[in-house]
Amino acid sequence: MATLQEKLIHHVYQQKAPCSRNKISIIGAGQVGMACAVCLLNKELMDDLALVDVIEDRLRGEMLDLQDGGLFHKTPKIVADKDYAITANSNLVIITAGVRQQEGESRLNLVQRNINVYKMIVPQIVKYSPDCIILVVSNPVDILTYITWKLSGFPKHRVIGSGCNLDTARFRLYLSEKLGISPSSCHGWVLGEHGDSSVPIWSGVSVGGVSFQKLNADIGTEHDKEKWNTAHKEVVERAYEIIRLKGYTCWGIGFSVAELCETMMKNLCRTHPVSTMVKGMHGIEHEVFLSLPCVLSSAGLCMVINSSLKKDEEDKLRNSAQTLYAIQKDLKDLTP
Repeated sequence: MATLQEKLIHHVYQQKAPCSRNKISIIGAGQVGMACAVCLLNKELMDDLALVDVIEDRLRGEMLDLQDGGLFHKTPKIVADKDYAITANSNLVIITAGVRQQEGESRLNLVQRNINVYKMIVPQIVKYSPDCIILVVSNPVDILTYITWKLSGFPKHRVIGSGCNLDTARFRLYLSEKLGISPSSCHGWVLGEHGDSSVPIWSGVSVGGVSFQKLNADIGTEHDKEKWNTAHKEVVERAYEIIRLKGYTCWGIGFSVAELCETMMKNLCRTHPVSTMVKGMHGIEHEVFLSLPCVLSSAGLCMVINSSLKKDEEDKLRNSAQTLYAIQKDLKDLTP
């Protein structure tokens, strides 16, 4: 007797279509990982989305919740497991997992504890997706990107940190709100460490091709009567304020990560301030990762723009690199 399916459907061709290669995996299904997932789904960038986490019940719940939106988003396959095998053949793997800083804990100790976590994560990524691009989001992102690079053995163009992409977005938002002009039309960069030692590049701030420094030579300095230098303070303190108010940040970084993924998955070759290995650039002597204007493509990080920085900006960038190296040089157990 024919089944309902057999009565309903007349098959013209019964072999399964070949699987698509558009696959993104997210390691860590906490608030940041799930914000990245939702923002990626909204951009319709992949056919397959894989989620990995160690907390199985919550992970399954998140997977089911996303699957329930299948009528509304365009990602036909969403899977989740603690087994990294589900991430196999990913184009892009996003790491949001990591341990949180405890009260009174030094950054060095925090990073050292994260090394133990990453030594479990990174080899599994390499095993199942040896040709993928890894995008590190967990904080402290610059040092964790360096650690991922060391543990993975990948070439530097395939290990990228989300870096100052969000800092730059916050900077442009500040300019936007002060001028009443869309942030997409306010051009400016924050480079260096994703953190307190980041560097606002006032020499490159412009709107409509008009340089701010040509209109106000003191802009961004303590001599500026208009106090534009408060912009960077607000950029740095923004995350602390959000954490104080709601306990964590997630949506800003989720949108930021989705933008980076869109550039790579669609091979758009757009420029973003992301974390890359900068030894030999701007007088930096050590193997550190920090943010410079980088061109992203489907191959990963394919170009770094040689920024024309003023002396004080370059000095601050080197200081930012030194801040990272001061922690990095004492790290242990960086072999896969």
